[in-house]
Amino acid sequence: MSTEKSLRRLSRIAVVGAGVMGSGIAATALGHGVDVVLVDVDSATLEQARRRIGEQLRHASLLGALPEVPAGELTATTVIGDVAGAAVVIEAVTELPEAKAKALAEISGAVSPGTPLISNTSGIPIDELAEWTARPEDLAGTHFMNPTYLIKMVEVVRAPRTSEAAMATIIEMLTALERTPVVVADAPGFVTSRLLHPMINNATRVVGAGTATAESVDALMCGCLGHPTGPLRTADLIGLDNLVDSLNALYERTGDESCLPSEPLLEKVRAGDLGRKTGRGFYDYGKAMT
Repeated sequence: MSTEKSLRRLSRIAVVGAGVMGSGIAATALGHGVDVVLVDVDSATLEQARRRIGEQLRHASLLGALPEVPAGELTATTVIGDVAGAAVVIEAVTELPEAKAKALAEISGAVSPGTPLISNTSGIPIDELAEWTARPEDLAGTHFMNPTYLIKMVEVVRAPRTSEAAMATIIEMLTALERTPVVVADAPGFVTSRLLHPMINNATRVVGAGTATAESVDALMCGCLGHPTGPLRTADLIGLDNLVDSLNALYERTGDESCLPSEPLLEKVRAGDLGRKTGRGFYDYGKAMT
């Protein structure tokens, strides 16, 4: 099916969760002419998301990262039932199993059977989350990378019960949004987080031990090992609180000691220095993201 036909068929999607990832996914879809229903329980978060999405669309346009098409229409709402009628629903709430389970149960009850559901997660097994849905066959996972409007590859997780129809629609949607889907099997952390997050955690231990500064760690990882930004700048972009949640989820499911959040990382979170979104993490960004 052509991209144009796919966009017509998938003309309206819903995103539940208006944080950094949810607003980024919404911006990517809007920039490709797709209407988006953005749902969050908090009206203030939705207003922040509107501003963030506008900034992202302008930035993406300046960089030539979007096609020359009219942007889709954004509908921001606190009513979960407004996801009804969407071609695909993407859950992008905080990286806590109980929060995702609650959201997926509500979404599953609001949409018609056969509507593909996606949990955007950095590592919680999809089949575990499927237990909270009415129809496990409709659920698959994605792991969009931040910023979603610039990073075109998306990790797609097929759980044991995910149907062929759901996978086909999800792949069609990502392709229409000019993303490159890479399908992997279901497991804690999948591929990217299982490799990246323990590495970031170890980088925070190196800084905490006084072996090197954050700048030196990132410089060496970029210059010697080819990492594009360095693990600690990446951590700040992910959000240090999100990273801690993801590491805890990995540790609980694998028992891997390298996934226990380090004390330097926990200290940052306790201090409220969560990375770019608060203006300070392992680096100082001057102002918080809004």
